[in-house]
Amino acid sequence: MRPRRARPVAALAAVVAACWLPACGYAVSTGLRLQGGASHATVRPFENRSSDPDVAGEVAAALRRELALRRAEGEGAVIDGEVRTQGSAATLPGGATARVVLEVRARLSRGGQVVVERTVRREADHLAGADALEGEARRAQALHRLAGEAARALLDGFAE
Repeated sequence: MRPRRARPVAALAAVVAACWLPACGYAVSTGLRLQGGASHATVRPFENRSSDPDVAGEVAAALRRELALRRAEGEGAVIDGEVRTQGSAATLPGGATARVVLEVRARLSRGGQVVVERTVRREADHLAGADALEGEARRAQALHRLAGEAARALLDGFAE
C-alpha cells in the first residue's frame, strides 16, 4: 500500500512555489490593455526640455523596458511626450544633499488621435558629492531611478 503523505507533500510544494516565485520577480501576466483598446505600444523619442542631455532618452528607454516586461512592446499605439527637470537645491544645511525633480508629460496615441495624456512628477534627494563631477554622476543616477519610476506610473495610468 502507498503512503498517504504523497498528496500533502505535493500540495505543500505547490504552495511554496506559489509564494516563492513572486518574491523572485516571476509573475504570471495576462498582458497590458491600454486605453483606446491597444494591447501593444511603441515609444517615440521624447522632447528634452531640460538641461540634462540624456534624461529624455532615459525616460524613453525606461518605457521600452516596462513595455517589454509587460509583453506589450510592438505596433499598436504610440507613446511620446516631453521631459523637464528641476533641481539642485540643497536639501540639508551645508549642501550635503541636493534634490532633483523629473516631470514627464506623455501622450498615448492610436491612429493619429491622442487617446490620453498624463503628467508624472517624481522627486529624489541625492548626495552632492566631493566635487562637481561626482555630484553630477549622483544626479544622473537619481534621474535614472526616477525615469524608471515615471515609466511604471505612466503605463499604469495608460492601462484600462
